[in-house]
Amino acid sequence: MDPRAFDIPQFLGRLPLFSDLARPELERLSSGCQLRRYTRGEVVLHPGDPCDAFHVVVTGQVKLFGLSPDGHEKVIELIGPGGSFAEALMFLGKPCVVNAQALADSLLLSVQRHAVMAELQADDRFALRMLAGLSRRLHGLVHDVQAYALQSGVQRVIGYLLRDQETHDAAGGGAVTVSLPVSKATIASRLSLTPEYFSRVLHELEAAQLIEVDRRDILILDVQRLAAYGS
Repeated sequence: MDPRAFDIPQFLGRLPLFSDLARPELERLSSGCQLRRYTRGEVVLHPGDPCDAFHVVVTGQVKLFGLSPDGHEKVIELIGPGGSFAEALMFLGKPCVVNAQALADSLLLSVQRHAVMAELQADDRFALRMLAGLSRRLHGLVHDVQAYALQSGVQRVIGYLLRDQETHDAAGGGAVTVSLPVSKATIASRLSLTPEYFSRVLHELEAAQLIEVDRRDILILDVQRLAAYGS
């Protein structure tokens, strides 16, 4: 994708956060946006960096993570195309508190704070959508904390494998293939599990004839049976 030919207003208009804005508003907002490419492994944000913009992933994937004093990594969130991060810190005027790193060659759109604030003052609908977006992020984090406290490791892994399955899929059973977007070690960290334990759970599910593992491709043999396992 050539950033010079990229239609920023059109891209913004496809995002839920900006979908109610008219073309003139999108063009005004796009004047406060910047596109930048990041190579795989490149750091987007360090702890302590100023957050004067929030970022939207156009292509690729970004990992948000923290480091313990002994260097142990904890993955907080994986952001794919259309996903955004750093909105709350941008509003608070606080420096970044986590690391953000490109997991693949990525194209990111940065939306500057001054442009966002101008639209918030001009359009109440935009303010409500921004608030809704931040609320969804908070709800997701609360759900994660609840899962870590109340669910076993097996239940967390099953929940991750079934995260994109609709209710009717689970009710109907049947086989489906899930492709892990990142390494098993990264997913394990996201679920607050060790890589060794994550692998043991996959072996357990495979031995129970619920899944078949082929590197990053996991064939779920029966969605309904997997959803009921360990509950």
